[in-house]
Amino acid sequence: MNDKPVPRDRRSAGGDDRRKPPGAELRSGGSRDERPEWQTRVASPRNEDAAKSPMIPDEITDQDLELGIRVQLKTLTAENAEMTARHLAMVSLLHEQDPELAHQHALAAARRAGRIAIVRETLGITAYQVGDYGLAIRELTTYRRLSGSSDQLPFMVDSERGLGRPEKALELGRSVDRKSLPAAVRVNLAIVMSGARLDLGQTDLALAELEIPELDPTKVFEFSTNLFRAYADTLIIGNRESEAKKWSDLADRAEQHFLGNKNPENEVFSVIEEIQIPEASPKLDRHSKSQHENGTRAPRDSSFKPDRPSRDSPDNGGDRPKRPPFNAGPRNSGPPTGGGGPRGGGKGFGGPPKGRSRGPGRGR
Repeated sequence: MNDKPVPRDRRSAGGDDRRKPPGAELRSGGSRDERPEWQTRVASPRNEDAAKSPMIPDEITDQDLELGIRVQLKTLTAENAEMTARHLAMVSLLHEQDPELAHQHALAAARRAGRIAIVRETLGITAYQVGDYGLAIRELTTYRRLSGSSDQLPFMVDSERGLGRPEKALELGRSVDRKSLPAAVRVNLAIVMSGARLDLGQTDLALAELEIPELDPTKVFEFSTNLFRAYADTLIIGNRESEAKKWSDLADRAEQHFLGNKNPENEVFSVIEEIQIPEASPKLDRHSKSQHENGTRAPRDSSFKPDRPSRDSPDNGGDRPKRPPFNAGPRNSGPPTGGGGPRGGGKGFGGPPKGRSRGPGRGR
């Protein structure tokens, strides 16, 4: 007699031996709108107050950015690299005529590509331009760590001055071997170090900071104009007007040499397409996605009429310290130009904004 039990047919008894996929109970018994518990745990809450990226005209593409910088964005996804490049191109377009808006584009690029050195460098420089010296120091310190380059050290030193910390500025400036720096960076560093000495009332030491090999009246380079003029301004502070006039005249002659004649045959004209910088409408639903999230671009417009308020207007407010940047002289538009001033040896955003500075240490 066979006592072996007969196998039970589960299907005939109404059972089912097949394994159900995870979440089957939820799909069979719950609503379609309900989410599994694990998704609720890992989902990040949506921040409705997060800053929205500034809009970019349709005419601006990633091809408007220098190829060498686009290559540095290759570690990003294709879509993210394109949008980051377009934001950096907007910084290049706006950094002189609208530094505040350029800074917003740099912030947007940093939110997308915060681990890219060139992006952190650009954000640090735009922060310096708008007077946010604390952010400038943080971003340029990060850039220095990522890239190993000290070409933007003059910005960092001058930012310490802007925060009212001349002693720390001097300490930071002495932290590198100046012989390892490109000539243009070395000159800019000497100018801001001299300014820090003047902040402390050390006029003689301020002159000594400027007395570097590049202070040579027999040899003129692009950075010589700023160095000669800074030396003349410091001599005036030291009540040495007769000597100051000599260096001031040399600075004017050097400037004229590099600006060239203003004769019509020497003029160069560039035909630039005017574009409209779009602005977000205040009537948009705060829950709606930004332009970049929707994947749309601003419509074309043949006119360009910026009407943004100046950062120095009384309506702009803010308690951040204001001081004029040191003048790095003529340069190409950033970010492609060399760091720390014209042809500074890097591939960064370039020198400080154009415009006549009141001279190193002439107050904040």
